[in-house]
Amino acid sequence: MFIPCGIKVCTPGAHLHFSELTSDLMKKIFPLPIYTAFLLLFILNLPKGSTQPKVPAPPATRTVFEYLTKEDEIVKLTIETDLTTIIENKKTNQYFPGALITEEGQSYKIELKPRGRYRRKVSDIPPLKIKFSKKGLRAQGLDSLNEIKLVLPWHDNAESDELVIKEYLIYRMFERLTPMSIRARLVRLTLRDTHVEKSKKTMYAILVEDEEETAVRLKGKLVEEYGIPMDSMVTNQAALVAVFQYMIGNTDWEIPMIRNIRLLRAPESGKIVVLPYDFDFSGFVSAPYASPASESGLKTVRDRFLMANGIKADSLKWATQTLKASKKDLLDICLSKYLPRSTSDQMIAYLETYFHQISEKDEVPQFLKMPMTD
Repeated sequence: MFIPCGIKVCTPGAHLHFSELTSDLMKKIFPLPIYTAFLLLFILNLPKGSTQPKVPAPPATRTVFEYLTKEDEIVKLTIETDLTTIIENKKTNQYFPGALITEEGQSYKIELKPRGRYRRKVSDIPPLKIKFSKKGLRAQGLDSLNEIKLVLPWHDNAESDELVIKEYLIYRMFERLTPMSIRARLVRLTLRDTHVEKSKKTMYAILVEDEEETAVRLKGKLVEEYGIPMDSMVTNQAALVAVFQYMIGNTDWEIPMIRNIRLLRAPESGKIVVLPYDFDFSGFVSAPYASPASESGLKTVRDRFLMANGIKADSLKWATQTLKASKKDLLDICLSKYLPRSTSDQMIAYLETYFHQISEKDEVPQFLKMPMTD
C-alpha cells in the first residue's frame, strides 16, 4: 500500500485530527476540486455549539396517579373489596386486599386501609389509602411510587357528593395559584362490596397524590419537625397558604403542629415550603360536621379568622395581591359542571365577601363575620 510521505497512519485507539493535515499537504495529495469538496463536507459535519452531541434526557416515568387520572376530566373507576370488613375495622391501620378496575377494564391488585382522623370517625365509609404492587407498576412501565389517598363522601347521598366536589374545587383553586401544591383529581367511583352479593355504590371521590409523590415531583424533602420558626419558611408561600385558607374560611390547619399541611425542604435554598390539604372544615365546603378551631373564637365555619402568626406584613400583602389578580380564575373554577348552578352561585357569593373586603386595600383583617342568614 502506498502512503504519501508526511501522512500519519491511524493506529487503533489513535485519533486523526483535521488540523494535522495541513492545507498545503492536502492540496498536494488531492486535486483542487476534490480537496474543496472534502473541506466543505468536513465543515458541514462539524458539531454545532458543542464538541459533543447532546443526548436528550429520557422522558419522565409516569406514576400510577398520573396514569389513572386526567387533570380536567373525570375518569370512572371501580374498587372491589370486602367493604363491610373495612368499615367494621375502620379504627385500625390494617390493609385489606382488593382490586381497582379502570373504565377500559384494566385491573390492578391493590391493598386498602382506613386513614384520616375525624372523617374516619363520622363517615359511613372511612377515607382510604390505596397501595399498588411496586412490581406490577414497574412491569407496566410506571414509576414505583405506589400509594394514593382516597377521599369519599361521608354519607351515601347527593348532598355528600356535593361536599366532595366542593372540596375538590379548593384543591384546583390552590393548584391554579401555584405549582407548589398537592394534586387532587375528581373521579366517579363505584365501590363493590365483595362481602355482600350485588352490593355496589357509585359516588364522586377525590384521588389525592401521596406525600412521597409530592416530594419527588417538587424535588423536595419531606419535613416532619414540629415548631419550625417562620424564618425557616419560604415566607411568600406561607403567606399565600394563610390568606388562601382565610379566603375559603378554613381554620383546621396549623404550621407549627403540621396539621393538614405538608412541609417540604426546597433543594436550592433549604427553606421550607408549606402545602395545604384537607379542606372539608372550611366555610366554602360547609360540611354539616365542621366546626371552627377553638382558638379562633369563631362560632361558625362561615366566618373567617386569619392564622398568620409570624408571617411578615409584606408577604401577606403579596399573597393578597396574588389572590386579587386571580379572582376571575378562582370564581370560574366554582362554575363546575358537576354541581347545580345554585350551589356554584353560593360558593361564588361566599368568595365575593372576601374580595369585597380587600377591594380597597391589600390587607386582610384578623376576623370577618358573615351576615346572618335564615
